[in-house]
Amino acid sequence: MFIRRKKNKSGLVSVQVIDKSSGKYKVVKTIGSSSNAGELEQFYQEALTLMRNHTGALELDFQSEEQVFEQFANGIRSINVVGPELLLGSIFNEIGFNEISDFIFRQLVIARLCFPVSKLKTTDYLEKYNSISLDIDNVYRYLDKLYNTQREQVQQISYDHTIKILNNKISIVFYDVTTLYFEAEQEDELRKTGFSKDGKHQHPQIVLGLLVSIGGYPLVYDIFEGNKFEGHTMLPVIESFKSKYKLDKLVVVADSGLMSAANIDELQSKGYEYILGARIKNEKQHIQEKILALALKNGESSIVHKDQNSKIIISYSDKRAAKDKHNRQRGLQKLEKQIRSGKLTKANINNRGYNKYLKLEGKVEISIDKTKIEDAGRWDGLKGYITNTDLNKDEIIENYGYLWKIEKAFRISKTDLQIRPIYHRLQRRIEAHICIAFVAYKIYKELERQLKEKQSALSPEKAIQIAKTIYAVKIMTPLNKTIITKTLILTEEQKALKDLFKWT
Repeated sequence: MFIRRKKNKSGLVSVQVIDKSSGKYKVVKTIGSSSNAGELEQFYQEALTLMRNHTGALELDFQSEEQVFEQFANGIRSINVVGPELLLGSIFNEIGFNEISDFIFRQLVIARLCFPVSKLKTTDYLEKYNSISLDIDNVYRYLDKLYNTQREQVQQISYDHTIKILNNKISIVFYDVTTLYFEAEQEDELRKTGFSKDGKHQHPQIVLGLLVSIGGYPLVYDIFEGNKFEGHTMLPVIESFKSKYKLDKLVVVADSGLMSAANIDELQSKGYEYILGARIKNEKQHIQEKILALALKNGESSIVHKDQNSKIIISYSDKRAAKDKHNRQRGLQKLEKQIRSGKLTKANINNRGYNKYLKLEGKVEISIDKTKIEDAGRWDGLKGYITNTDLNKDEIIENYGYLWKIEKAFRISKTDLQIRPIYHRLQRRIEAHICIAFVAYKIYKELERQLKEKQSALSPEKAIQIAKTIYAVKIMTPLNKTIITKTLILTEEQKALKDLFKWT
């Protein structure tokens, strides 16, 4: 409905209220006709009153599209990204993290999933895209509060939710470690140089241990000094987790890098069952002979009893064999190239990597030991798993295979969430930073679970990407000066995401 000024043949101007709701112009009422400017203004005001009484319509003059647009644009008060809050904020609440009522906590977690940068850049992001003003000093003070009073609550909320979706049962846990480096040169009691999984050996680092359930849901984490042997981190984390949640029995699954005779003995003595990656080439001679005598075919597996407490499951894969052979040949080609260039010396003769295939001939001549190569080829395609459980061999192989879930957790944390490098210096803020990333990953996993449950082809990354394109506009109305907010769902992708999660 709008007001039209119509010039008649007589020279008079008629002021009319026009309705176009049916697609056709219809004169609702002609207020009056005149050539007098004062009378025309009076007719116009009467027409406005009629429109307000009948429809409550806004004062819009459709005689000029430019004026309409300018009126609309002048009324805009803000345009903000709201999709992440709609998508991730609801999952944040469903898990129960809204029990922690601090506004900054919520913003840091959701921003870590959408725009993972330093805390300072996070405040810039929130200001520019969400009209949220956070003072960086307040953010740092909150990190101290999170470390001092809320870390335990965060992990309890996460655990309670995981227990719920796993039908109140956790019997198998998966453990692995990674390293997180710092953009700094100074070491301290926590940040130390050590073997870096990121290849940043010159940077101080910490060791992060993560325990997850079946499905890859995070259960608990802990951090250790950067030079600590990763095999010494497993038992403290598992023992603390078991004690805290009063669990009677756990099967621990871990990679071969964490396996040592001491670890296995301690797991055994504390009543744990375990499934660990076996270093079959390092077994005693009679065990190696049994393994090589199996002559397994593609997809086959067998059991080799190690001692009265444990056994080794051996599986064979043609695909793995081809990969083993390919990797060895590439390594040998590099060695041959170095030999031809004369860059290899006596100092290179060691058991590291493919250098174990080298040998000295005479005083200075270096060549490749063909016998060692042939011996290595006998192990192609073989994979071992050491265990003390009563599970059958297929169940053992299947459960060990779930370790890729925790590897995926680290990959997501390091790439999508960009947990490293860490820019904080104080230990309490380092731990608070990791706590934020832990919560963000928990939300990521729940989003992944819900997408799968809804039978959606969307990945969590794609869903978040779409959410980041959803805006809301706040507009002040021209007549009564009230603020209205409109969420803009425009594209088919946005509409599909809205329907999938049933946003109102």
